[in-house]
Amino acid sequence: MKFLCSDLEGVFIPEVWINVAEKTGISELRRTTRDEPDYGKLMRYRMGILRNNNLKLKDIQDVIATIRPMEGALEMLAWIKQQVPMVIVSDTFTQFADPLIAQLNRPTLFCNELIIDDEGFIAGFNLRQEDQKRKVVQALQGLKYTVIAMGDSYNDTSMLIQAEHGILFRPPDNVIRDFPKFPVAKNYSELKEVISSVL
Repeated sequence: MKFLCSDLEGVFIPEVWINVAEKTGISELRRTTRDEPDYGKLMRYRMGILRNNNLKLKDIQDVIATIRPMEGALEMLAWIKQQVPMVIVSDTFTQFADPLIAQLNRPTLFCNELIIDDEGFIAGFNLRQEDQKRKVVQALQGLKYTVIAMGDSYNDTSMLIQAEHGILFRPPDNVIRDFPKFPVAKNYSELKEVISSVL
């Protein structure tokens, strides 16, 4: 039996941090896992920028409240659910994800948790576990599932490598170059074709 694991940002919703960068005018916050493979290093970099610019969790949540799913995302999710059971596995945080997941009709989501200090600043983060995307795939394989995994960034690649079928969805050129073995889908129509070919 097949099971599908998908990233969230860049697949069904726009990148949260890029939206924050655009709304705040802080271009350094445009850096994402498409640029930096080390997620812990990336988050520490972001927390420093937020603190230096006096931006708190609520400021980020105000931006998130304006984000809408990517065009066609709801239809794509509905199609996937008709084909195969699925879970979204993301490096985002519950404090960010909830309003976004609500707009996607609440698919199952595994993600992380932020640590917020008394002033409302992001003071740290708790990862569900190290390399959680790959370990979710491993756990499903331990339950005798054949796993299809899809994502767009460096932090998705260990999940794609672990899965029986890995798919890159709208990745940047550097990720395509570094991981040429994965099929690339540039839009939801192509994604349906690639998924259908391995079902």
